[in-house]
Amino acid sequence: MSLLACLKNLFILQLLMGFVFVVSGLIINFIQLLTCILWPINKQLYRKINCRLAYSLWSQLVMLLEWWSGTECTLYTDQATVDKFGKEHVITILNHNYEIDFLCGWTMCERFGILGSSKVLAKHELLKVPLIGWTWYFLEIVFCKRKWEEDRKTVFKGLSQLKDYPEYMWFLLYCEGTRFTEQKHQISMQVAESKGLPALKYHLLPRTKGFTTTLQCLKGTVTAVYDVTLNFKDTQTPTLLGIVNGKKYKADLSVRRFPVEDIPADEKECAIWLHKLYQEKDALQEFYKKEGKFPGPTITTHRRPWTLLNFLFWATLLLSPLINFACGVVVSGSPLLIIGFIIFLIIASIAIRRLIGVTEVKKTGSSYGNPEAKKEN
Repeated sequence: MSLLACLKNLFILQLLMGFVFVVSGLIINFIQLLTCILWPINKQLYRKINCRLAYSLWSQLVMLLEWWSGTECTLYTDQATVDKFGKEHVITILNHNYEIDFLCGWTMCERFGILGSSKVLAKHELLKVPLIGWTWYFLEIVFCKRKWEEDRKTVFKGLSQLKDYPEYMWFLLYCEGTRFTEQKHQISMQVAESKGLPALKYHLLPRTKGFTTTLQCLKGTVTAVYDVTLNFKDTQTPTLLGIVNGKKYKADLSVRRFPVEDIPADEKECAIWLHKLYQEKDALQEFYKKEGKFPGPTITTHRRPWTLLNFLFWATLLLSPLINFACGVVVSGSPLLIIGFIIFLIIASIAIRRLIGVTEVKKTGSSYGNPEAKKEN
């Protein structure tokens, strides 16, 4: 193991990086709260400011992927599609198989200048997660409980408010509704069989309501749907903890662009179109499993320096007083201060580990396909 790899595995360095992310996030959330006074005066200015504030937070996570772990992201698409990236409002459909699939999506958003304005149809539980949920709230992210009777009004209202968004946005949808696991897949395919739908090998049966509703509400705003299928070289199973430990992954993303006018406007026909899309995604994953790559031309996008510079700014701002304080505690020789500082470090490490836990497959996702969880509910 190289010296650099050993350094990346040092807990103290990881803790300091986590400290920078958490404290900068709290500062950003506070500034976002102050910007609320702009909403009734100038809504578009409020949005532009919050896009940049969100970028300052999310880019720290992208920095971990690009600069800390050195993960590579290769696109399989045509140049004509890439030329439209960051220049139109779109709905993005992404398979939900990995802990860091969202991070790979954010990396592409950053490289094409739309990280701060990226949107997602998120589960309501994430609203309660510090930093992540709070930042999303100020970004007008649409939250849902995945119970259509309860979500109908909230989702329609939230999506309709985005029709005049001033920054180009990619609206991310996980149409499968939850992360792929073997147990969920088994239950999902039973549902597919009962509905007379073709079986999927690498995906769960898509939930069409979220897609058809989003497309309907954002009609006239979005110009295309991007179908993104993600996989990793050498059958890697990437985790956010692996990224934090500096482990390098190689991500491949197949991107297909579908103009909105080519997608059926009728809800039932649109649902059929989505099911067909997932059958094609399944075929792409089968091809990848056999060939180790997606079909079509490859385009390599390069990381930009802004994510690293943004992190260095926050690190310089926040770590200097922390280090000075830590030195003062040690020099003081006060057992009470030293114990208090150690307790602070323990609490900080637990808090950061919990934030990482939000992405872990075994700790997240719905109770879909989990009989035990349903009994508890």
